[in-house]
Amino acid sequence: MKEKIISFIFTILGLIAVALVLVITLYLLVAGIPAIREIGLFEFLFGRTWKSTGQDPQFGILPFILTSIYGTCGAMVIGLPIGFFASVCLAKMVPARIKDLFEVLIGVLSGIPSVVYGLVGMLVLVPFIRKVFNLPDGASLFAAILVLSLMILPSVIKVSLTSLEAVPRDYEEASLALGATETETYFRITVPAAKSGIFTSIVLGIGRAIGEAMAVMMVAGNVANMPSLFSSVRFLTTAVAIEMSYSSGLQRDALFSIALVLFVFIMLINSVLSVIKKGKKDE
Repeated sequence: MKEKIISFIFTILGLIAVALVLVITLYLLVAGIPAIREIGLFEFLFGRTWKSTGQDPQFGILPFILTSIYGTCGAMVIGLPIGFFASVCLAKMVPARIKDLFEVLIGVLSGIPSVVYGLVGMLVLVPFIRKVFNLPDGASLFAAILVLSLMILPSVIKVSLTSLEAVPRDYEEASLALGATETETYFRITVPAAKSGIFTSIVLGIGRAIGEAMAVMMVAGNVANMPSLFSSVRFLTTAVAIEMSYSSGLQRDALFSIALVLFVFIMLINSVLSVIKKGKKDE
């Protein structure tokens, strides 16, 4: 009887979660499609100018899309290797005391609000970039990439570390008995055995990077330019966050359309990664 009750509760909670996702999807479709229909799909997605409050308003979001893509990819290029090698080091190569200390520090990093990351980036990183690269303003895509790469580290390290520690010790002992070195064992036996969890950490990192708004809003400059490494830019998330409070009419509908594009974008990324993960399992 207890098992049936628990199973019923979990089933209800799962259905609620699915229903909430469907409601969000439906709401974004209803709120976002009218503006796309009025502006025009091609002009909305591939237009290079965003002037939502001008006398002749323009609603091109290509700069936002490219900025989000470049920012997410840049954060992955920097953050994923650091997070992966850090997790391998903590799981297999450092003493237990040092590992416990770093696990506490990683837990603290994961609990820091995004606004704190943005504040530190605005007060420390942005002036540093301005001085080192001799720029008029350090708020740029480069600053946003560095902040995002730091923000994804806790997720990547914690999930990868848990997966690596879950690999049975027998696998490693068998490899060592056959004459492999410890380093060869870690990267040729342990890491492939934990690839499912490591892949999950990558998905979580991408989701954190592409969905972040507050931190990048404080360090990116928030100008609707086509993306350049050392110029002020605006992400899809920040485009919605900045203007939603005072928007109305077509401008407000266009912001919902941006949210719809971001939602579709995230769903496509997750679908592609899921297909890749399934393909690797079949191999």
